[in-house]
Amino acid sequence: MFKHISKDLPASLVVFFVALPLCLGIALASGAPLFSGLIAGIIGGIVVGSISGSQLGVSGPAAGLAVIVLAAIASLGFENFLVAVVIGGILQIIMGALKAGVIGYFFPSSVIKGMLAGIGIIIFLKQIPHAFGYDKDYEGDLNFFQSDGQNTFTELINMLDYISPGALVVTGVSLLILLLWEFILTKKHKIFTVIPGPLVAVVFGVIYQILMNDNEALRISTEHLVQVPVPESASDFLGQFTFPNFAAITNYEVWVTGVTIAIVASLETLLCVEASDKMDPHKRETPTNRELFAQGTGNMLSGLIGGLPVTQVIVRSSANVQSGGQTKLSTILHGIFLLVSIITIPTLLNMIPLAVLAAILLLVGYKLAKPSLFKEMYSLGKPQFFPFIATIIGIVFTDLLIGIGLGLAVGIITILLYSYKNSHFLHKETSADEKSFKMTLAEEVTFLNKGAISRELHSLPKNAYLEIDVRKTRSLDFDIIEILDEFKIRAAEKNINITLLSERGTIKNPESYREFFKRKVRPELALDR
Repeated sequence: MFKHISKDLPASLVVFFVALPLCLGIALASGAPLFSGLIAGIIGGIVVGSISGSQLGVSGPAAGLAVIVLAAIASLGFENFLVAVVIGGILQIIMGALKAGVIGYFFPSSVIKGMLAGIGIIIFLKQIPHAFGYDKDYEGDLNFFQSDGQNTFTELINMLDYISPGALVVTGVSLLILLLWEFILTKKHKIFTVIPGPLVAVVFGVIYQILMNDNEALRISTEHLVQVPVPESASDFLGQFTFPNFAAITNYEVWVTGVTIAIVASLETLLCVEASDKMDPHKRETPTNRELFAQGTGNMLSGLIGGLPVTQVIVRSSANVQSGGQTKLSTILHGIFLLVSIITIPTLLNMIPLAVLAAILLLVGYKLAKPSLFKEMYSLGKPQFFPFIATIIGIVFTDLLIGIGLGLAVGIITILLYSYKNSHFLHKETSADEKSFKMTLAEEVTFLNKGAISRELHSLPKNAYLEIDVRKTRSLDFDIIEILDEFKIRAAEKNINITLLSERGTIKNPESYREFFKRKVRPELALDR
């Protein structure tokens, strides 16, 4: 596991800096104690990272669960809610044992790429206010429509009235450091590959804050900094842990919340697994059933000590990949860094400007939604491009699961349309005294193709000759056979002669297509076998 530590260590630092404000922001968005978000981040890194088979995926509290958690805490209370988190974790372990992870393989590539691009756009847009020093909303807010009545675009307009010169300076210099580090310095000397650029940017931000602390015009105010809870003693630190009230285990609402957490967290995890595997330069495949077991174990432990539910999360996973992470060591180390830092240096962490982290995430977002990706998907044709764009629109303007659902729906509709168009090929051959047609059926013909085939058959003129070729057909729906039998009557009235070609025989003007396919051709062609 330590083979690639030279790359995993720098990547883990980047993920740590990205995860820190996200853990706090999502806890705030969920109406939970801030410390519960940090617990979930630590467990997602150390526990889930150790058990999981994913090499690049990073787990922690997810913005997608914030609305569910907020409503559950308001209804049940935090201690009773923790029981639901434990139940959700146990259910995920059971799902892994039942091999429910296979669900993850049913999401098309175009939708997964759309998910990555959509998340990239959200990350980029959401970080711009932080880059300008307008941090009214919590860091974990990834929804387009926000609880305060604002949306992503109105926040971009609002920030123009609250620009912080200090934040702009820190963002600009941090971006310069990151770009120089990635495109120039790492190619000049090996030392620059050992020391990560994001760490240098964070150090610069802390030094800037120290130097400008007395400068009213250029200093960065407290609300624009990371805000980690600072315990005054060991007992104060331990007092931040909350334990579930298992007396509520008979409460029906607790079980409903637990089942909801298990289902939503599992779906988000499986989607992110597919996405992180797509980003993996080595194209390694994550065992999804093991991933459900790992997430379930993480949620069970998180609930037992007062943490939020965890899932694999695309923002931190993307940062890991973009920073050069190679193995799960980077995920585990980021969890260790979270644990050690909130115990030993919470005051120092609270001097990190959010503008630095905004600069890091701006680059992550851009890399996920590069213009070249849109060009590539467009060049692949409509069946790939339409679901890709639909997924992006859905994710940017609603949320992750709705966006994925929209992309899948568009993908299915696209498949149906192309299946409708490609069910057969009708070739017309004419001569002086005869009209000849040849209809070649596709490899798979279903009831969805009824309309197209029926229209072609009924448009044939009188006294024509039709040859129906099913030699390449492997699956023929009974609905199509029924259409052929019905057309046989009209063909006789219009004096249309029909020849049926198959691998096992040829017949002219068959009396019953149903019997022909049942006895003469492969039995699987007829559904009533």
